[in-house]
Amino acid sequence: MERGAVLREAEFQFQNQNFGPAEEFYSQFIHNCTEGRWRNKCCAKDLANAYNNRGQIKYLRVDFCEAMDDYTLAIQHKEDFEVPYYNRGLIRYRLGFFDQALEDFKKSLALNPNFKDARLSLEQTLIDKKEKESRGY
Repeated sequence: MERGAVLREAEFQFQNQNFGPAEEFYSQFIHNCTEGRWRNKCCAKDLANAYNNRGQIKYLRVDFCEAMDDYTLAIQHKEDFEVPYYNRGLIRYRLGFFDQALEDFKKSLALNPNFKDARLSLEQTLIDKKEKESRGY
């Protein structure tokens, strides 16, 4: 299967919420782009999207550490991609790492000031951080 076909199939499966097959296709795409036959032939945007979407699948199955790894890899491949910052921030928020979550939400908003969910998450994180501090944690 060619590079574009693998990515299209991964995205098709992802959009149809067939997460097992989608993860397999994203993993195949990532492997071939980073270590396999397409090494150094994939664009950063496609690779970042593949990592981000595979991270989403891991997030949905509550595998937060692996999801954060994929979001971080997405960011490393495309530093101006606001979505993985937001996604990683959500996990950091859920784990109570408010300072790190704030950094991610702020970076996401710096890249896209109109990112409504990132703004709402930033505001909620500030509220929860203040509440946590008022309780002496």
